[in-house]
Amino acid sequence: MGKIIKDAIILTVITLVSGCLLGLVYEITKEPIAKAKYEAQQQAYRNVFADAEKFEDMEGFPEEGIDSEDGANTINNVVTALDSSGNPLGYVVTITSHAGYGGDITLSVGITSDGTVNGYSITTIGETAGLGMKAKETKFSSQFNGKTAESFSVVKGSSASDDQIVAISGATITSNAVTNAVNESLAYFRTINEGGGANE
Repeated sequence: MGKIIKDAIILTVITLVSGCLLGLVYEITKEPIAKAKYEAQQQAYRNVFADAEKFEDMEGFPEEGIDSEDGANTINNVVTALDSSGNPLGYVVTITSHAGYGGDITLSVGITSDGTVNGYSITTIGETAGLGMKAKETKFSSQFNGKTAESFSVVKGSSASDDQIVAISGATITSNAVTNAVNESLAYFRTINEGGGANE
């Protein structure tokens, strides 16, 4: 009986010490992790708006984000890209697709004030190496750059128009997930231009 109590006390002490150490590690790493995440996001903004001087959060945008009607995407944040004089150049919509083959894909989509897609920058992706991960490569992503469209569609082989995006070979699911996220970003951009916005 005494051995059982002794073992229980030892386990309790180990658990308490482990918990304290984990809490300490969390506190030590929390700020560097937050800083690294912030820098990665700022870099994503700069990738799609290289000529912007700074980026300002859209006032009133809900902290929890905005889910699409079909639940396939969540708009996480929207910022306004400003030039050195403070004039708006357009918006960067950060959106997470929940339809990736390997899980969520988060990307920042740059859209100029006239509705032209400036490009996208992926910050989170867990797709298959050599297949879906090619969504990060210029060969696929550049298909959106400099184009103005109501929405884009994914095709196999070759495109017949500017609004058609050639799928990554062997990664149609990823191609559709990214394309639909860009389309959702464009749809939200239109609500901003039509006087809607953050809470629409």
